[in-house]
Amino acid sequence: MSAIIPRWEWRTFGSRFGLADERFAALDSTGVQESDELYLLGAGTGNAKIRDDLMDIKLLRETQHGLQRWEPVMKAPFPLSAEEARRAFETLETPVPDLRRDHYTVDEFSAEVAGAAGPLRRVDVHKRRVRYTVNGCTSEVSDITANGIPSRTIAIESTDQAAVIEAVAQMGLSGYLNIDYTQGLAAIIDGRPERFAVIDVGTNSVKFRIAERASDGWRTLTDRAEITRLGEGLTEGGDITPDAQTRASDAISAMVADATAAGVRAIVAVGTAGLRAARNGAAVVDAIRERTGVAIEIIPGDEESRLAYQGVRAGTDLGSGSLVVFDTGGGSSQFTFGSQGGVDERFSEPVGAVRYTEAFGLADVVSPETLADAKEAIAKDLVRLDGRSRPGGVVGMGGAVTNMAAVKHALDPYDPDVVRGTVLDTAELDRQIELYRSQPADARRSIVGLQPKRADVILAGALIVRTVLDKLDVASLTVTDRGLRDGVLFERFGA
Repeated sequence: MSAIIPRWEWRTFGSRFGLADERFAALDSTGVQESDELYLLGAGTGNAKIRDDLMDIKLLRETQHGLQRWEPVMKAPFPLSAEEARRAFETLETPVPDLRRDHYTVDEFSAEVAGAAGPLRRVDVHKRRVRYTVNGCTSEVSDITANGIPSRTIAIESTDQAAVIEAVAQMGLSGYLNIDYTQGLAAIIDGRPERFAVIDVGTNSVKFRIAERASDGWRTLTDRAEITRLGEGLTEGGDITPDAQTRASDAISAMVADATAAGVRAIVAVGTAGLRAARNGAAVVDAIRERTGVAIEIIPGDEESRLAYQGVRAGTDLGSGSLVVFDTGGGSSQFTFGSQGGVDERFSEPVGAVRYTEAFGLADVVSPETLADAKEAIAKDLVRLDGRSRPGGVVGMGGAVTNMAAVKHALDPYDPDVVRGTVLDTAELDRQIELYRSQPADARRSIVGLQPKRADVILAGALIVRTVLDKLDVASLTVTDRGLRDGVLFERFGA
């Protein structure tokens, strides 16, 4: 066998790949190849296949930075001797069966040792591989059938690790796990569902969703938020504190563990206002990646608005009139103006509940005078909303809005099906503002429907929402729990 040059491989499996499908479609192919191959799945991690009457076995020798290095260890032509057959089983870490023949043809080997009762699982695979070059790396997008079940796989490989990692990112595949052929084929023939996780790292909370692809869209398996106060004490250009970083890391680490246990194929994490504003945002992202293995992508405010709007539109029937979608969080608020036809304008403002809570002491009992001062400050910071035509509808999302909906319905426990579609009018907002103003955070925690960890920032959140309605000259908004995570889910993984 000629000298082996180590190549680093990355691969994933699925039916659709969202953004990556669009990016590959824009490239020129370097070739197309079709083949029929017989894979043999054993107890170990070896990759064994028969193609053109040749037994071909590779073993996983090394994993670095999420990439795999496979080494060919056996290439033997058929008919296969009993000794070569024994060696194949041993290489695949699979018990050697009673080998009763001196030599095996392909049909004899596959029938007697990879049949229904055999120690190896037989998978008949047809491949149509379309090749590309991405960042100097060999890349393939393949349509396959495995025992008659259709699926797809994307592979990127090179001798240069850094080039592969960059190519994966360029094609919009960051966050996808490296799934080798044996793992991917086993998942296909076993009928395992395609599951994905999205983590939204905000200023006040970290939100987490695991979703499973279904015939009619996405089915949510897990949807929760952890209050981490990443932006506690943070001002523009300031630093995220070590304690805040630890809280966020703890939450993300637990979410990654849950996603891994659920068998997800990818984990994508995005960071918003707090990480955008912090001087040490990049260092915090590096520290979290070192601990959890997840790379947080800090997205611009207008991109956050776009993705949130896309998530709302994909998951909510909002009619065809003009629409404003806003998402208010701990560090910023995103606004998107559009209609059924698309987005007309989007922007982000540094208007978040944490900032006003700290500036005006809104976690305690607040006097009417202080309340008025806070409302005036918020109104000045939302001047960009002034002078606009009244929209046909307003949709609000984010923790403040969903908590106010839960308080309106006195939900215990929280029920997303009740919250989604709730209408909050100005009278209800004013009622809740007075409820929160008149008592400190400790007392607010006993309010039915309010998430206890949000008690200190809920008054500021309610004031922001009320100010938005005043600026847009509307009397109510519709609540949705769809948003940024949904937009990321649809775009990165496909509808």
